[in-house]
Amino acid sequence: MMITATTIYNIRLSHRCRRPAAAALLLALLALAACEPWPEDEPGPSATPQRAATRTPRAVTATPHLPTPDAAYDFDYYVLVLSWSPDYCATSGEDDTQQCSIGKKLGFVLHGLWPQYEKGYPGYCSNEKMPADVKARFPQLYPSPALYDHEWEKHGTCSGLGPEGYLALSKALKDSVAIPPDYRSPAQAFRTTTADLEDAFVSANPELSTDALAVDCSGSGRFLQALYACFSVDGVPRACGAGLVKQTAGSCDSSFLVRNVR
Repeated sequence: MMITATTIYNIRLSHRCRRPAAAALLLALLALAACEPWPEDEPGPSATPQRAATRTPRAVTATPHLPTPDAAYDFDYYVLVLSWSPDYCATSGEDDTQQCSIGKKLGFVLHGLWPQYEKGYPGYCSNEKMPADVKARFPQLYPSPALYDHEWEKHGTCSGLGPEGYLALSKALKDSVAIPPDYRSPAQAFRTTTADLEDAFVSANPELSTDALAVDCSGSGRFLQALYACFSVDGVPRACGAGLVKQTAGSCDSSFLVRNVR
């Protein structure tokens, strides 16, 4: 039987020890409470709960079917990075035949899943490698084979997940974000604004809110480069952290170009 201070207080309040039977019951409960230790996760009547230190291991409430970090993870949330492939292919990816060959017609693609602090992020947390057989179980998750190793080594090793769990969560969160029709495979370039792009994603994904999204542009703000979608450690959309908000604020011009697919 679990005897708490509240139980004893309620008996005192209701009976005030006026009846012999009540007094006897109260004495018995007090004696039992004195002998029974308080559970480790429940403070005693005079204990003051202590606030956890910054980024200490926290309990994770898992979303069904989504991998969750182990108890030693050290970050605050995830950023799902969806890169706009036509922008990459028009600049640094000109020689990347895996992603940029004519006819690929790739729009938003998975660049990575990044553990983040509210300000800043961890990186290269271990030397563990991504096994080839694990990569084979997630074909075409990334637009380029090199991203499997790069994203795991820089970001995945800090996720509190093993290689398979990291790729599984990356795929699950990527698949959970519906791409609005205008951004699926545009044959012609078009102009938009940050607000309109975010509104389009919220309309296609009612569980998202605009503060869970951030837009990044290239070319001094002239071209769409990437969309960031922020999730809690258990895979629930949440507001992006102050660091990411500051990083992307003003990244895009008042209107910018969305390059067409090829």
